[in-house]
Amino acid sequence: MPTDAANRATALLRDGSHFQWHVIPMLLLVLYVYANEIERRNWNVVFAGLALWGADWLNEIGNALFFHATRHAPAWSTPSGSAYVLLIGLNVEISLMFAVMGVVVAKTLPEDAATRILGVPNRWFIALAASAFCVLIEIWLNAVDALVWDNWWWSVRMPWLIFVVGYLWFFALAFWVHDLRTVRQKARVVLALLALDAALLAVFGGVLGWI
Repeated sequence: MPTDAANRATALLRDGSHFQWHVIPMLLLVLYVYANEIERRNWNVVFAGLALWGADWLNEIGNALFFHATRHAPAWSTPSGSAYVLLIGLNVEISLMFAVMGVVVAKTLPEDAATRILGVPNRWFIALAASAFCVLIEIWLNAVDALVWDNWWWSVRMPWLIFVVGYLWFFALAFWVHDLRTVRQKARVVLALLALDAALLAVFGGVLGWI
């Protein structure tokens, strides 16, 4: 039987009546961030940002499918406070945030991938630090009931799972894309990831109606 939070999030799912105007300036700010990096031809950062955004969509689709399979609760849900809920654990504000997060963190990467920070390869050090910071933010969001966790294995008692599944692989993928040798390689990986997301949404959302 679905939890209360799952029922509330499902009731909001793609309900346009909750639209709020703050989404429009937020979208413009995201577009500005990417336009600024494209103007500078900073393709490493552009594709790193898109890779992280695509990775988050893949996670969110998996979370929605998990809820469909169990009919109890997703690993995380967003049952309130949004202008538009895209999937049971993803609202438009979170999606726009992730669209920028990869850009922000990629801009902190040292130019030399071989440089170490406290003896750790800098890509891994920054990925680990950024993931830990994000987990702390999630714990706070859960504490204020903005992000609900209804399963014991996805909770403050097991933060390492949120750390690895929820963030670390996002940053690892984004930094790998950032460091690919050519723009063509970066574009291929990102387009493949976004195409996979789109196909899964089309099949499980549009055709089957599971998510």
